Parts: sequence; C-alpha cells; structure tokens
Amino acid sequence: MKILIVDDSITMRRIIANSLKAAGYEDFVEAGNGMEALERVEGIDLILTDWNMPGMDGLSFVKQIRQNAQTAKIPIIMVTAEGTKDSVLEALKAGVNDYIVKPFTKTIIIEKLSGVLKRQGA
Repeated sequence: MKILIVDDSITMRRIIANSLKAAGYEDFVEAGNGMEALERVEGIDLILTDWNMPGMDGLSFVKQIRQNAQTAKIPIIMVTAEGTKDSVLEALKAGVNDYIVKPFTKTIIIEKLSGVLKRQGA
C-alpha cells in the first residue's frame, strides 16, 4: 500500500510516517502542500493530508482529488488542528473519509487508517 502524506511541516510528516511504520506500513510519498501532492498522487492508495498549508490548502486538494475520475476513490484522512464541528463537517462534505484532530497518538492514526481501509474493502 502506497500512502501520500501531505503536510507543510516536515516534523509532522515524520510523526505520521513513524506512526504508520509502527503499524507495518512502509511505502510513503510526501508533499509539503496540495500542489506538490497533486503531482505525486499517481499510484497512491491512501492520502493523509493537513488542512492549513501554503500554496494549496488541504481542503482545496481534497476537492481536486474528488473531481478527478482517476483519483476520486482514493481514501483520504484529514489530519489537522481544525477541530471545530463546522470544520469537520466541511471536510466531510468535501469528501474526506475520516478526520483526525492534532495532537493525536499513534493509536488514533492506526485506528482511523484501519477503519477507512475496512470501509473501502481493502
């Protein structure tokens, strides 16, 4: 399984990658914003994206992914500090499959990933 981690913080990308490695996932591609992520989305099986990023934010990125027939079915988990009910609803409406509010634990990342993959039949 190839996972795309999108966050403008290198530290946050490392934290997410290390959490995924602990669960046995080793194949990662990283991007610092939505524009970079769009260039790297080919062959991706799952996306973990931040919301607040320069260039193209995570919400705009999610909308672009969902509008493209080739990428529309890729599961997306939003990992962000945007934790208000309105933010969560907006992200779900845009097409994210699940939502993680920062700060989070390794267990939360693994549980959300497993849940999304089960719902996708993977």
